[in-house]
Amino acid sequence: MAANYTALVALVGRLLISPIFITSGIGKITNSESYLGYIAASGLPFPVIALVGAIVLEIGGGAAIALGYQTRFVGLILALFSLLTALVFHSDFSDQNQFLHFWKNAAMAGGLLQLAAFGAGFASLDGRRSRQRWMVS
Repeated sequence: MAANYTALVALVGRLLISPIFITSGIGKITNSESYLGYIAASGLPFPVIALVGAIVLEIGGGAAIALGYQTRFVGLILALFSLLTALVFHSDFSDQNQFLHFWKNAAMAGGLLQLAAFGAGFASLDGRRSRQRWMVS
């Protein structure tokens, strides 16, 4: 019973955290000019490369988290991405909106670090590979 509960909670957690990355990546595709301007205004070099990298990371990483694929590694990468994004784009604490976005990103990083530490759970592609290895042994 406890294993079923843990698997379900891990699955729901992954399904709740992944859409923010996937929808953000899609938004960057559909509104790329605005995002390019925002990235350039932040002072980051090579805004086009940064935008393409963010799109790939957000859509690919969000999908990987949802499916539970390479969850520990992807969770760590997305946690670092979330913290970097918070520091670069949301560090104007005199602006209440930026202050809240900073802490939203920090909270997401915290959840992603939990995925990095504990993995995707049984109901995942990672869990499927673990079950297959266990059954072969």
